[in-house]
Amino acid sequence: MAKLIRLSLPLLVLAIALLAARYISNNKPEVQLRPPEQLAKLSVEVMPLRLQNYQASVSSYGSIQAHTETKLIAQIAGTITYVSENFREGAFFEKGEVLVKIDPRDYQNAITIAEAELQTSQLELAEEQAKVTQALRDWERLGKGQAPNDLVLRKPQLAAKQAAVNSAKAKLSRAKLDLERSVIRAPYAGRVLDKQVELGEYLSSGKTLASSYAIDYLEVRLPISLQQQTVLAIPENFRQSQASQPPPLVELTSSYGSEQYQWQAKLVRSEAALDAASRQLYVVAQIDDPYGPSNETKPALKIGQFVRADIQGKQLSQVFVIPRSALYSDQQVVILQDGLLQRKTVHIVWQDADNFVIDSGVEAGQYLVTTPLGRVISGTPAEATEQANEQL
Repeated sequence: MAKLIRLSLPLLVLAIALLAARYISNNKPEVQLRPPEQLAKLSVEVMPLRLQNYQASVSSYGSIQAHTETKLIAQIAGTITYVSENFREGAFFEKGEVLVKIDPRDYQNAITIAEAELQTSQLELAEEQAKVTQALRDWERLGKGQAPNDLVLRKPQLAAKQAAVNSAKAKLSRAKLDLERSVIRAPYAGRVLDKQVELGEYLSSGKTLASSYAIDYLEVRLPISLQQQTVLAIPENFRQSQASQPPPLVELTSSYGSEQYQWQAKLVRSEAALDAASRQLYVVAQIDDPYGPSNETKPALKIGQFVRADIQGKQLSQVFVIPRSALYSDQQVVILQDGLLQRKTVHIVWQDADNFVIDSGVEAGQYLVTTPLGRVISGTPAEATEQANEQL
């Protein structure tokens, strides 16, 4: 009995497995298909692209410098007898104004002596001319018709007396010039930088009196990069030609404490060579009449003062102006078109602190996405925000 049970158990297990397999096969679960999930749309802000004209502007920095800076030098020796009130550091003077006087008595005496020498030499010349006339008469009477030589006619003696007169005239002219130089006048309207002499001081010839600079206009050297040069109408001087366009305007700004002041200038020229180290071009802005009535309410400009310059550039025609935040790496922007985001590569012609200026890669009427999106791919569904739709 026990043996029969042991033999029948495997058969029983096999029968149960077959029955279970048949039941599972006849009762398969039905697969329920779900509808495809809708991808969530991004909500983005957009702006319409419109062609427009853009006034480019270039920023640079430089320092105030004089276009003419000279040293006033004494051309004669003597004691200073007069110093002008305007002959001191920081003071202004006008062209032709008397700044310093040197004791003139020695030079007045030199004129008197030179005049006496001139009169003496002129008298001797007149006497020699009379001798020449008499020698010619004597030769005509005794020369037997032969031509007289120069010695007979006293031509060398006459030339020597004439040279003496010329020398005396030159000495008198030099004495008068020295007397004129005893009064030192301003060669231009200017300002004193550094005064080096005082009243009563004895000057030797060649002594420096002061350093000064002309104030009819001041200049600023401004470095310009190669890219900035493309949007500037830089005045270029060529031989035997004149500039046909008005110079670009320049606004100079400098800070005094918490206050900022502006001066108007104009771009007048560029320098002849690029800077060897930076490969930049230096242009020169000119400030006309910096200390005139139009600038009386501002602090006086100083030589060496640091200023910022905003230079008027060219007007760029038919371009798109987009915010800097809308540009991604590889010069790409994102456009919303037919509910999908599209990445477009654009060409940048200019940029400033807030915007990029582009001229190709997109079309007028397209909608530029201004919302920062990171690494979004083309074809991503998106829609404009309600606020953006209302603005559009």
